Amino acid sequence: MSEPTPPESFTQRSRLLDHLLPGYPGTEHWRRVPATGQHYLDLGAGDPVLFLHGNPSWSYAWRKVLPVLAPQVRCLAPDLPGLGMSPGPEVLPPDPAARYQMQLDHLEALHRHLVHEEQVPARGWTLVVHDWGGPLGIAWALRNPGVVARLVILNTIAFPWPQGYRLPFYLRWIRDYRPVAATVQATNIFARAVVRAGVTTPLSAAERRAHLWPSAHRNGRRAVTEFVRAIPRHATDEAWQLLEPSQDAPDPRNLPMFIGWGMRDPVFTPLVLSEWDRRYPHARIRRYPGSGHFVMEDAAPELAVHIRDFLRGSR
Repeated sequence: MSEPTPPESFTQRSRLLDHLLPGYPGTEHWRRVPATGQHYLDLGAGDPVLFLHGNPSWSYAWRKVLPVLAPQVRCLAPDLPGLGMSPGPEVLPPDPAARYQMQLDHLEALHRHLVHEEQVPARGWTLVVHDWGGPLGIAWALRNPGVVARLVILNTIAFPWPQGYRLPFYLRWIRDYRPVAATVQATNIFARAVVRAGVTTPLSAAERRAHLWPSAHRNGRRAVTEFVRAIPRHATDEAWQLLEPSQDAPDPRNLPMFIGWGMRDPVFTPLVLSEWDRRYPHARIRRYPGSGHFVMEDAAPELAVHIRDFLRGSR
């Protein structure tokens, strides 16, 4: 058995992490799923709230929202496989739909771990989803009817792109041209651009470094590129089928829903928000006119309070 680490070492490590990851919850909140190695944050107590980030991102993106919510709910914020501190598979499945299924399998493993080993209730969960977290979270909820009770939607999509929408050219180039994707992986240019263009209020240099920390080395960028290459573009793409409700299970998108939208997002534009509103008119919508793609960065104080109030009112 190893000797206990001296308190001074804990202090030094804490200071180092505070420097590397400003605002990120301390290591006492870090956990891993034994079956997959997936890293997640666990803080607070109460009803479970699962935060699913997008790409290129990781659980660091939630750091400004979690402290407001953790006093009343149990905040569970994983890093999707291959992103953040979660390892990716050595061998990727051969096609985008299979990679999508792999992500859902990891969510299944996380749910089993939390329920069976961490005493989290099996039902009554709230999903907070952003970017890729939207289609992944909704597909997982469809596979597990009754687990999710509420939805918080932040600049994402969970249905085919609305008529008239056009994916930005840089995403099309990465998606469709392997040389461009290879350049992105070699240079990390996509992630570097997003941490600047994805916000309207510039992040500090330390915050940008923290966002980019997991992709500092080339091997840590593979999932970033592959997520872009997996973006479904046409209504016939196989990935959209995972978001079709079956006759045997209700559509989780008809549950109580709060939508918080950064209106200056170049990817999830107001046209996408209008489609959410058209399809799910019961949703409570808050528009943040001065916020970009990372609405949880630009509008953090307001957004956190609005989510907290929604959770209180929908129980």
